[in-house]
Amino acid sequence: MTKKITKQEAAELLERYNKDAFHLRHAAIVAGVMRYFAGALGYGEEADFWELVGLLHDLDFELYPEEHCMKVQEIMRKEGLEERLIHAAASHGYALTVDIEPEHEMEKILYATDELTGLIGAVALMRPSKSVQDLEVKSVRKKYKTASFAAGCSRDVIERGAQMLGWELDELIEKTILAMRTCEQAD
Repeated sequence: MTKKITKQEAAELLERYNKDAFHLRHAAIVAGVMRYFAGALGYGEEADFWELVGLLHDLDFELYPEEHCMKVQEIMRKEGLEERLIHAAASHGYALTVDIEPEHEMEKILYATDELTGLIGAVALMRPSKSVQDLEVKSVRKKYKTASFAAGCSRDVIERGAQMLGWELDELIEKTILAMRTCEQAD
């Protein structure tokens, strides 16, 4: 039997498997970005679910980095979570650690923005404001071209995600900046 999980229960589950402040912050940012995109793309009634996917997508990363997106499925099934949540969370590791292809637009958004939020966040930290509020696409693009900058953020995954969505890279960056602004305002 599967169960729906509340945001509070999801946060508690996340904190059982993740202690590092960076990972918890990343999960919160991706959750906020997913909520934003749900509303922006006409899935407002699914915003809570999109947010849960964002919150739990890296549930396994801190403890099981070598089994990332594989172990999350096991953990979520043990918790009795619904299969569509498991599929969505695992699909962001497509072509990297799992062969679970993002199918739904929500899964494609997660795939495209997970790495990108890290890169945008790193660019924002370089600015005097340390904020995305005044960040422009051209600033992100400038740093994007430098492979050693935020080297852990895969440009291949970001570009593949933009292609999955049928968006130009600049469009994906712009929309993700707007999404991240709402997260920053909520802090």
